[in-house]
Amino acid sequence: MKTLKPLFLMIATLTLLSLPALAGDTLMMATTTSTDNTGLLDALAPAFTRDTGITLTWTATGTGKALKLGENCDVDVLLVHAPDAEKAYVAEGFGIDRREVMYNDFVIIGPAADPAAIKGQSVTESLTRIKTAKAVFASRGDNSGTHKMEAALWVKAGHAQPDKESWYVQTGQGMLPTITIAAERGGYTLTDRGTYIKYESTQGGNPALLILVEGDAVLLNQYSVIAVNPARCPKAKYDLAKAFSDWMAGEAAQKQIGAFTLLGKQLFVPNARKD
Repeated sequence: MKTLKPLFLMIATLTLLSLPALAGDTLMMATTTSTDNTGLLDALAPAFTRDTGITLTWTATGTGKALKLGENCDVDVLLVHAPDAEKAYVAEGFGIDRREVMYNDFVIIGPAADPAAIKGQSVTESLTRIKTAKAVFASRGDNSGTHKMEAALWVKAGHAQPDKESWYVQTGQGMLPTITIAAERGGYTLTDRGTYIKYESTQGGNPALLILVEGDAVLLNQYSVIAVNPARCPKAKYDLAKAFSDWMAGEAAQKQIGAFTLLGKQLFVPNARKD
């Protein structure tokens, strides 16, 4: 036995060294402002660390900038919400293993006075009325997932993307600041429902801007996890990114996403496929 013990210890040590270093490591993620502003990540991150031993850190920005951070090998994984841009990003070889994990929807919000009379109208009719009335519309103007959606909606409505019109305000900021600017000017904006509910909660449930347009199928807002391609970014922690993606699609995380509420309202709907 005395001769076997050192051999056993050596084999055990080599086995441990051959395993991927996951627990105790740090995963860097680029994500959208909505997952951060709503508080969802603050709720999920501790559970992820508890279940995996991996520390999750993130930078919140528009989806366009998040994709660029991945392209530049500055992060390990993405949690974003611009499907067309994401699919192009993967096709170009920057990301792999795109996985849909949750969704909510976009809504157009505005003042109760509703100067362009858009309440209850379709998205196409609403944008046409805003343009015709020259009512203030605050756009993020930051290449975020929300901005990309807004640009697509203007085209769908048969209009060129507004640019230098006096009524069209490009904030170059995140969603909550853009909502604040729209409220200050008595105008409209496009937002994801989750961030609107967060805004509503900061206003004590009595917000200056109300949801006026919702429900169109085109307003679906899908969120996905994408691992940065280690073939392009050798330092990217793919094992950790995969662990996060698997965890987000797992039963516990999906249940926690669905149970995350503010003002008694659900902000995101889990929809990871069960493989």
